[in-house]
Amino acid sequence: MLIKFLRWIEVDRAVAFAILVKVWSLFAGPVTLYLISIYLSPEIQGFYYTFLSLIALQSFVELGFYIVITQFASHEWASLELDHDRRIRGDPPALSRLIGLGRLVFKWYAGASAIFVLLVGTGGYVFLAQSSDPGIIWVQPWFVLVLLSGLQLWMLPFISLLEGCNQVKTINCFRLIQGVVSACALWLTMYLGMGLWMVIVSSTMVLVLSLFLLLVYYRNFFEPFFNFTGSNSIHWREEIWPMQWRLAIAGLLNYFTCSLYTPVIFHYHGSAAAGRMGMTWHLLVALSSLAMAWVATKVPRYGILISQKKFVELDRLFFRASSVSLIVIGSGALILWILIYGLNQAHYPIAERLLEPLPVGLFCIGIVLGQVSQCQSAYLRAHKKEPFLILNIIYSLTNGLMVWGFGKQWGALGASIGYLAAMSLICIPMGTVIWYRCRLKWHLQN
Repeated sequence: MLIKFLRWIEVDRAVAFAILVKVWSLFAGPVTLYLISIYLSPEIQGFYYTFLSLIALQSFVELGFYIVITQFASHEWASLELDHDRRIRGDPPALSRLIGLGRLVFKWYAGASAIFVLLVGTGGYVFLAQSSDPGIIWVQPWFVLVLLSGLQLWMLPFISLLEGCNQVKTINCFRLIQGVVSACALWLTMYLGMGLWMVIVSSTMVLVLSLFLLLVYYRNFFEPFFNFTGSNSIHWREEIWPMQWRLAIAGLLNYFTCSLYTPVIFHYHGSAAAGRMGMTWHLLVALSSLAMAWVATKVPRYGILISQKKFVELDRLFFRASSVSLIVIGSGALILWILIYGLNQAHYPIAERLLEPLPVGLFCIGIVLGQVSQCQSAYLRAHKKEPFLILNIIYSLTNGLMVWGFGKQWGALGASIGYLAAMSLICIPMGTVIWYRCRLKWHLQN
């Protein structure tokens, strides 16, 4: 009965590992918060979460290409498979197109990583130098973190290609190991009093494990990308570019919807307030990621079903996975808010490192609504199209302006009001109309 129930709610091994990754993140978040409250000052906490928000500026250079990789690879993988040695077998034209895609994105991300290190490293230094906390050692950790993040950015297409080739179970298992090791490294270095260098040790662990996955475990998978001589290839301008330029704009604007909050609070209200904003937003994002596990792990399967024109099975899979995702995030958001409210009512010192219940509640409502949009987006992008371009522009700019203006005036409460208003008044109604019309049009055409 348990196995039947798990199958009914679309929990296979890939989803199970993805859930464990997110559960670990939800567990590690409060543990990190507790250790931060003991071993770090509020100012260093603010620098730590501002570091993470600035690193998210990588979306301005990689231009959403990793999403394109997964979608296009999944369509080619419908005619391919792995043998017991993890070598690719199957239709030669599909293999040739997959390898052409891989070679293109490997070069693209090498350039993007170099630009990221140069621009974000310099720009982040200028931004952080405005802080009024001269006693905090942050310059050297910042530049080392940027370099490590640049190397991780270059490896992103390799991971995305594996996900598109339906290696989701293995990738999520790897991410679980990666999350546990990096969190433990973070906690240990925090205990040893290494300050902001703790994020360097944690990032190094992530980088080393990624290298092992790509160079050792999947060595045979990537071997043909360097010696294959097939003639069929993916034509970037005709096939990829129509979707990529839309995703590129969405990726640029995504910063204003996901990572702007902590830098705004840091700039106008100081590092201590930014630390409270950063930790709270980190917990909310971890909750959203947990709920998204049911949908994200199905994206390669979406692409395969679309390629095979099995639209009834596609819709069945989508609606079931999305329903479970919304139930999970709704329940989780309620539990998180009750927990934070209880900590404030009991006057626990750890509550001072988080936002107050009112802005947390507004952010929780917004994050639940945002899950609807994420599910719709995953479904439509699996068709190798991006119809949310205009919506992304309007919503992201509106959200960014509201968060900036309201956050400057009223701090985290203003930022939460701006986020919820943009999500409920723009993103959800417009996104639902677009999703319904595109689904009807695309499936009738086929």
